Amino acid sequence: MSTLLIGVPSKGRLQENAHAFFARAGITLVQPRGGRDYRGTIPELPGVEVVYLSASEITSQLAQGAIQFGVTGEDLVREVIPDADKRVILIDGLGFGFANVVVAVPQAWIDVRTMHDLDDVATAFHAKHDRRMRVATKYVNLTRTFFARHGIGDYRIVESLGATEGAPATGSAELIVDITTTGATLAANGLKVLDDGIMLRSQANLVASLAAHWGKEELAAARALLDRVAAERRARTMREVRTRFKAADAELVAEAKGRFGVQAPLGGPTSSGMLTLLCPPDRVHELAVFLREAGAETVMVASPEFVFARENALYEALVRRLDR
Repeated sequence: MSTLLIGVPSKGRLQENAHAFFARAGITLVQPRGGRDYRGTIPELPGVEVVYLSASEITSQLAQGAIQFGVTGEDLVREVIPDADKRVILIDGLGFGFANVVVAVPQAWIDVRTMHDLDDVATAFHAKHDRRMRVATKYVNLTRTFFARHGIGDYRIVESLGATEGAPATGSAELIVDITTTGATLAANGLKVLDDGIMLRSQANLVASLAAHWGKEELAAARALLDRVAAERRARTMREVRTRFKAADAELVAEAKGRFGVQAPLGGPTSSGMLTLLCPPDRVHELAVFLREAGAETVMVASPEFVFARENALYEALVRRLDR
């Protein structure tokens, strides 16, 4: 039997958040021999196996096609995988691991606020010092692409192996490209982000490899996985609204759809007068007022855990890219 492999971060907050994400979708990640076990299972999906790796290893494995799915940051995907959009597909942003890849310069450069300003400084620096301005970074490919887009070529990259934000203070570089969440660490090191210097707004993603083996069994396992993920995501955008009254009819449902963004009811008006609707959270109160004015005595609202639909946009996007 073929196995679908999912790469999950092996430690730290990323692993905790990944486990929580899958748990919300009704998917339990189990490490049979404890936290040091680098293989895991999913009881709800017997055709799926979990591989625990570092985020950078997950990205490399996706590029090579060694695993079908992986949880990793978009920053690593864009940095590590050339022509990433041709080799992987970002299935879903997971809502954690947020960070920006930014261009940061010394705060003392008071006249440098934009990439255009930086271009002028780079030219002047070269003329004055007879060498190119140095940019310390771990994001070599992203930096080259971004600087080229802004027409900046008078610089050289110094690959950072440690704390990148300290490079200007130690004299090993004039500016940096690094990842930041709040900017506090950059400020503490006397650095500022250029106004147009945000290269990438990144977060953790569920990523699929287009180079991996996708047979019938792998696709079936992927559909089972993505059905749960999509159903949980869809449920967060809806509230279940239930009521009973004699006046409920198709005309009333049509008006509710038009006025309050109500989706197709789970059940139309029945002989008993029961009516069940799905409504966006921010329109629930207005819908309740409307239903009561139409004759409903009570309106009950609940938050569904899952809303499964015939169509699954996440799975369909994967299949389209695989040309299946």
